[in-house]
Amino acid sequence: MKGTSRLSVHLRFGTLSIRECVRAAIDNKSEGAQGWVNELIWREFYNMILHHFPHTEEDAFNENFNDLRWRESEDDLQAWCDGRTGYPIVDAGMRELNTTGYMHNRVRMIVASFLTKDLRIHWKHGERYFARKLLDFDLSQNLGGWQWAASTGTDAQPYFRIFNPVRQSERFDPDGEYVRHFVPELKDVKGKAIHAPWEKPSLFKEQTGDEIGDEYPEPIVDHSEARDAALKMFKDAKG
Repeated sequence: MKGTSRLSVHLRFGTLSIRECVRAAIDNKSEGAQGWVNELIWREFYNMILHHFPHTEEDAFNENFNDLRWRESEDDLQAWCDGRTGYPIVDAGMRELNTTGYMHNRVRMIVASFLTKDLRIHWKHGERYFARKLLDFDLSQNLGGWQWAASTGTDAQPYFRIFNPVRQSERFDPDGEYVRHFVPELKDVKGKAIHAPWEKPSLFKEQTGDEIGDEYPEPIVDHSEARDAALKMFKDAKG
């Protein structure tokens, strides 16, 4: 989960100019530097979206989704905030946020997708929680990112593309290093079982000495069932 500039706090508080960043990237001329420039362009884009469409602070940019029937569940929301969902990559991300004030951009997308698609909880709850916790909090960026993940924003993730948290973990944290660092209850889980420990309960007990649900929780939702429910929620809103 490395590979980012970690300059977002400096850009947020103006201790570094975005023009200086762009000049440095242009001088570098590498493929990675160009990719970084593209991310900086997104930053400016979201600034302009909030300026020209201030209603997006509270409402969906895509007005077709203003009437989505979001779930209300204080217990599930709190489990997400605390990093106790039973999905290791989601929990690692939330615990990183809670302990450091930072979260890798890929993990921000994963946890946001989980809240809005798996739990079907309104993106504003997640946006507000990030606002309280992120050291690099910037209103326009936070709104843009959350509405993208919730499929309610401009040029958003299509609502039918829903992140599978297990597959995301396998792809972006294949060795489980990130998960084990932030979820110490799983530090003794070996191999690919780190991504979905509930699938092999006997192996989990053998490696940790615990049952799933003792120190580390069982998944609070079945991803396959949650995906179907999310698709229905969006289709119903579209009519």
